Amino acid sequence: MKSLATWCVRHRLVVVLLWLAALLTMSLLSKTVGTDYFNGFTLPNTESTQALNLLQKAAPKQAGDQERIVFHTTNGTSVTDPQVQASIETMLDKVAKLPHVSTVQSPYSPLGAHQISADKQTAFVNVTFDVQTVPTQQAKDFVNTALTAQGANIQVAVSGQFAELADRQSLGGTLPGIILAAIVLLLVFGSLFAMALPLLSAMASLGTAIGTIGLLSNVLKMPVFSTELVLLIGLGVGVDYALFIVTRHRQGLIAGGSVEESIVTAVNTSGRAVLFAGIIVCIALLGMFALGVAFLYGLAIAAAIGVLFTMIAALTLLPALLSYIGPKVLSRKQKRDLAANGPRIVGAGSKGFWPKWADFIQRRPIVPAVIALIIVVFFTLPFFSIRLGAADQGNDPAATTTRQAYDLLSAGFGPGFNGPLQLVAQQKGQIDTQAVDKLAAEVAKQPGVATVVPPIVLPAHGGEQIALINVYPTTSPQASGTSDLIGHLRQSTIPEATAGTGVTVYLGGFTAIIVDFTKVLASKLPLFIGLVVILSFLLLAIVFRSLLIPLTAAVMNLLSIGAAFGILVAVFQWGWLGSLFQVSRSGPIEVFLPVMMFAILFGLSMDYEVFLITRIQEEYLKSGDNSTAVRNGLAATGKTITAAALIMILVFGAFIFGGIRVIKEFGLGLAGGVLVDAVVIRMAIVPSLMLLMGKANWWFPKWLEWLPHVAVDPEAAAANLPPTPPAAQQEVPVSV
Repeated sequence: MKSLATWCVRHRLVVVLLWLAALLTMSLLSKTVGTDYFNGFTLPNTESTQALNLLQKAAPKQAGDQERIVFHTTNGTSVTDPQVQASIETMLDKVAKLPHVSTVQSPYSPLGAHQISADKQTAFVNVTFDVQTVPTQQAKDFVNTALTAQGANIQVAVSGQFAELADRQSLGGTLPGIILAAIVLLLVFGSLFAMALPLLSAMASLGTAIGTIGLLSNVLKMPVFSTELVLLIGLGVGVDYALFIVTRHRQGLIAGGSVEESIVTAVNTSGRAVLFAGIIVCIALLGMFALGVAFLYGLAIAAAIGVLFTMIAALTLLPALLSYIGPKVLSRKQKRDLAANGPRIVGAGSKGFWPKWADFIQRRPIVPAVIALIIVVFFTLPFFSIRLGAADQGNDPAATTTRQAYDLLSAGFGPGFNGPLQLVAQQKGQIDTQAVDKLAAEVAKQPGVATVVPPIVLPAHGGEQIALINVYPTTSPQASGTSDLIGHLRQSTIPEATAGTGVTVYLGGFTAIIVDFTKVLASKLPLFIGLVVILSFLLLAIVFRSLLIPLTAAVMNLLSIGAAFGILVAVFQWGWLGSLFQVSRSGPIEVFLPVMMFAILFGLSMDYEVFLITRIQEEYLKSGDNSTAVRNGLAATGKTITAAALIMILVFGAFIFGGIRVIKEFGLGLAGGVLVDAVVIRMAIVPSLMLLMGKANWWFPKWLEWLPHVAVDPEAAAANLPPTPPAAQQEVPVSV
């Protein structure tokens, strides 16, 4: 790390130019080549995927995505009026000629009677494609073509996955996040230069990362919200990492070091902690590959690239920029104090809020631990009522075409028409139409079923036939009643109706895919959590030569993550404070959110744990007294950790007020998790527990001494220091 930091300082112009070239190159390439974000997914070995595979094999033109063009008439006009019908049919002729459109089922066709509402004010068109995904521009062309029918008395909107892809995604949380981070940095540092450099480092790395991700979207299946997610995570993490390095650099200057010496020391100490924390986040994110769900691969890679680039920028670009401004990184007050009183070591001290708080914790560790634990449990309790699923398009911003189509369909037909189920029936040879008709009749009788469209028999390859039955539930796609209906049809209705007929039936459709995705992910989540916890336990045990410290860290991390999900359940699922966070409808928590947020929050929790425990360990190596070490470590790092947490909370919180529900969930969950972890857990529960456990914190069995010695602090690593110092006054330099 010393060599890297020294090279970056002495070749600062080269470093800055390299980053500038990388930023411009990746941005231009991404703009030139274009992006191709993915807006769908399938799962192997599930019934919904079997239904899709059967359609793709037997009737590929019917196996693609299905969109709905919804139109509504006003001012007493009916959808069956000749002028309205002529306008709609002209538009449908244009839609039928678009690439990959296989069928257009008009409400004016003999099979489309169920597509006109009872009051004849609303109707919809089913447009079937022969592919599951299309480039963004083709999706926009489709939506724009559909909207050409809009007129004075006709409102047109489009729902479906392609329509959602065509909606412009809001990046509204980025600028507010940058502004709020800048304000906090200015208050913490008291210097415009010290405020600007972490932001410049983060934005340069994020710009490069987003260009890279845009290019990779052409070869990897990355969700449409990948860019926003990377901005959300990368901005918070990037500023956070830079804050720790700049803080250490300022301490070095105040201690009398030269600019180069101080930068090198900062990178060699706090930079090592940044490297360790960044690697943990990336490992946790890439650990999602162990789940075996292809949909998460692109998301994991995108998020890991964002974290990786911000970490590299903090270790290379930031030192180069710091060397340019020299002592200007200090505030005016610090420069005056340095000129008047000379160099001094920035230590734990006895003045200020955090030294006083550390003194209180040292005297009465039980009281703050109990109060803090009650707070954490309060936030965590809603987590036990979590319901996973996928928010439907009724949660989209009101101005989007998908939300307008959802509302029109719900008002005209019922919410279930926004998420039809598909029954795909197969039989060797000619399909038994009587058996299929009986199946459709039985399904129509079931509670929770609004409408069943008469079966459509499709010719298949090899002389076989398949039958396709569209089923419209009475409840919305995200409702628990719809999930219950899918389970009931699969387990009871379909097997009973097809018994002895030789007909095999699979229940599919996008809503069914979400239900299957939830079950698959929920079954594999314990394995993923276990792997991440065990890996982090082993790393912390090796770094701090302790068993209790990593055990405490793992439990505390799980508590903070539980609190984050508790907050999400209360707001998004129960609807508490929904108006405050602009949540228009309560619904399930996004099915992949637990995996993503667990990986991110676990890594961020490790940031604060590493910075806090590293300083406590250094104080313990100096004094040999656990109580003094915990007190001094907390007093010295409290301000920096809470300032870094505040920046993350504000950055993440700024995304709560963007337009996309899943990004709102990420923003609130991450902000809440960081607040609970950094302020309540790391500043109260962890130090209290370490004081109560005494020297047992540093116990490490001899039979594990074969494990490699790895320390965040370079001097400790070089000296191969044991957890209990051989000399009570052994001196170890500060690293946080």
